[in-house]
Amino acid sequence: MEIHARYIQMGAFTVAVIAAGFAFVYWLNAAGGMGQRKPFVVVFDTPVSGLLRGSAVLFNGVRVGEVRRLSLDAAAPTRVRVDVSIEASTPVRADTAAGLDFQGITGAPAIALVAGSADKPLLSTSDKEPAVLVADAAASRSMSQAARDALGRLNDLLAQNAAPLHTTIANLETFSDALARNAGKLDSIAAGLERMTGGGAKAKPVVFDLRVPSLPRAEITAALQLVVPDPSALSALDNERIYRKSKDGALEPLSEAQWSDTLPKLVQVKIIRAIEDAGLFTGVTRPLEGLGSDMQLLIDIRRFELEDGTQGIVELVAKTVDGKGRLTSTAGFVARTTAMADTPSSAIAALDLSFAKVVLEMTDWLRRRPPPAAAAEPRRPPPAR
Repeated sequence: MEIHARYIQMGAFTVAVIAAGFAFVYWLNAAGGMGQRKPFVVVFDTPVSGLLRGSAVLFNGVRVGEVRRLSLDAAAPTRVRVDVSIEASTPVRADTAAGLDFQGITGAPAIALVAGSADKPLLSTSDKEPAVLVADAAASRSMSQAARDALGRLNDLLAQNAAPLHTTIANLETFSDALARNAGKLDSIAAGLERMTGGGAKAKPVVFDLRVPSLPRAEITAALQLVVPDPSALSALDNERIYRKSKDGALEPLSEAQWSDTLPKLVQVKIIRAIEDAGLFTGVTRPLEGLGSDMQLLIDIRRFELEDGTQGIVELVAKTVDGKGRLTSTAGFVARTTAMADTPSSAIAALDLSFAKVVLEMTDWLRRRPPPAAAAEPRRPPPAR
């Protein structure tokens, strides 16, 4: 009998402890602890699906209370009265907004309170006359209801525009049929557009360089410092392109060939090298900072092109300027050479030969120019290199 009585006492004690634990957890969750609470009433004019007794009350996202009771208003069937208990320190004011918030993945509903202005008075509430907050109708709609409303508006929109949508779909079907019938022509059309816009893979042009003209060695070197500035040229010639002039006078660049540098720079470098190799002057250079000159050779490129694809034409105008900046003489030089074949290499060879003829005439002209009065006595040229 004693053993049986002990079992009854132990079982009763265990059940009491478990019940006390459940009661404490429920109290902690429902009552929210031991702090002082204030009662409020939140009135909804829309359904509050999923809201239960014990659901959380949030103030600016912070849990401050829970739902104590839900009831219906017999005078207004669409109205739901929700009694809530909120921590006494919560600043619920006259303009505090109320609504429903859906939390977590499951979307558990909770009453959400949004703080109002600090200059508004706090709501006075008591157990006998709790303060009433009216929830915003739009804020209290559930996500499912909002989705149903959106789908309903979409359905109305589709119903109102059924005929235009049907016509658009029919036009798309007609267009796709036309594309299918002309599929074989699309590649050629795309290729034509690519060629017209300059796209697609292009063959890399062959780069050509002007040769240094070979001039006869001077018997006597003039004791002068000759400076050759950058030649002047029209913008059409101031680049790396090699031009062909058609019968109607249009300049067309060769797509398969180009110069190794801009044409004025090539002409300057090759003329300096040719005069220097011939030993015409003590010094020949391009303009350098701090370097004076006894004479300058100004060059103007008038023509440097292929005419009708067979004639290599080079026309230069040369001017000499003394050390005081005065223009002393001017002369023009032109040469034509017929290309041996209608190929880029033959065309460049013709231009090379015309350029050499022009430079030879220019140097002969320079030899006949009287030296400036300030020039020193001539001296013998250095031995040929």
